[in-house]
Amino acid sequence: MDITPLIPTGRQVIRGYGDGGFTVAATRWEGGILVFPERTVAWGSGEADELLELLAAADWRPELILLGCGLVRGAVPVPLRAAGYRVEAMDTGAACRTFNVLLAEDRRAVAALVAV
Repeated sequence: MDITPLIPTGRQVIRGYGDGGFTVAATRWEGGILVFPERTVAWGSGEADELLELLAAADWRPELILLGCGLVRGAVPVPLRAAGYRVEAMDTGAACRTFNVLLAEDRRAVAALVAV
């Protein structure tokens, strides 16, 4: 029995991470990124203020932000909670895997990922 999740065409599946970057769909990204279901953007500084700017520029509001904090779970930055976002902080690998599962479930989630 095949249990591979069905992910709609054009979605930003995170294929790998490490060596200072990520492979999303067929594209290699260096440094931090913000992955939406249909596009990926650079998140160069890894700072909460820049993340808020990138989210504000998006055409929709996510129901959940998966914050990949590097090799260890970090704290959720106060500005994200103050802006009313639901944020789950975890290590970057867990955030990548969780994002892919939520993508298969067609959830309104984004992954804000610090490179490892």
